[in-house]
Amino acid sequence: MTVEFLEDLEELSSAEDFLDYFEIEYDQTVVFVNRLHIMQRYHDYLTKGQDALPEAVAENEEALKAIYKNLLTRAYLDFVESDALTEKVFKVFKMHEPQTGFVSVESLLES
Repeated sequence: MTVEFLEDLEELSSAEDFLDYFEIEYDQTVVFVNRLHIMQRYHDYLTKGQDALPEAVAENEEALKAIYKNLLTRAYLDFVESDALTEKVFKVFKMHEPQTGFVSVESLLES
């Protein structure tokens, strides 16, 4: 990756900073309510996509910026079109789903 691009990203601290940097139009109300969810989803998209980046793209700053912008736009739109409870980005939202587990009879008898 290009050093200058990474340095630019290190200077950003809020969801609005990222959206402004990539020149993505946004509704302040959506960001206010979902900022942590948007940023976590963006991080998740980046993490999943890192391994799939061809080295040629990783070395091309403009191509890399376009990919990062696309992923942030996608993360933001996830919460324009849905909500945090439905998207379940954080573990706390998944805790109320039915939990299944298996305990063998042998392990019960051992204790």
